[in-house]
Amino acid sequence: MKRFHVHLSVDNLAHNIRFYSAMFGVAPTVEKADYAKWMLDDPRINFAISARGGAPGLNHLGMQVDSEAELAELRSKADAADIAVVEQSGAACCYARSDKHWIQDPQGLAWETFHTLGGIPVFGADTDAAQPAEASGCCVPAAIAPAAEKRTKCCG
Repeated sequence: MKRFHVHLSVDNLAHNIRFYSAMFGVAPTVEKADYAKWMLDDPRINFAISARGGAPGLNHLGMQVDSEAELAELRSKADAADIAVVEQSGAACCYARSDKHWIQDPQGLAWETFHTLGGIPVFGADTDAAQPAEASGCCVPAAIAPAAEKRTKCCG
């Protein structure tokens, strides 16, 4: 079963955690010094926020799947539509390890389809808690980032 994913960059994590916890009626499923995530069933959404130096606003959208078969199905749809895909196997991002496919919509908005394989103790493979937030605003790969940068100044 698929779960819609939204990732926002925020300027004040604590204020946003309070706001979204009140809005969703529950505390985050994952809460770190620079990141929070709610895995909601009603509506079925993976809603994440991070304060890692990106301009506040929409960071990226996506679709989380429960299996490699579902991920392959979404990849085949992108291929059939002749949409360029950036593949990441075992990507370490947002305190999780996942297999991912990234695409851009016609406006340049980054979309990821991903299957989470497990959690990791740091934001990403090349980041850690000691690194300043500005060093890694988000996990959108460089091949996708240029158009996203124009909107959010998210990824370098």
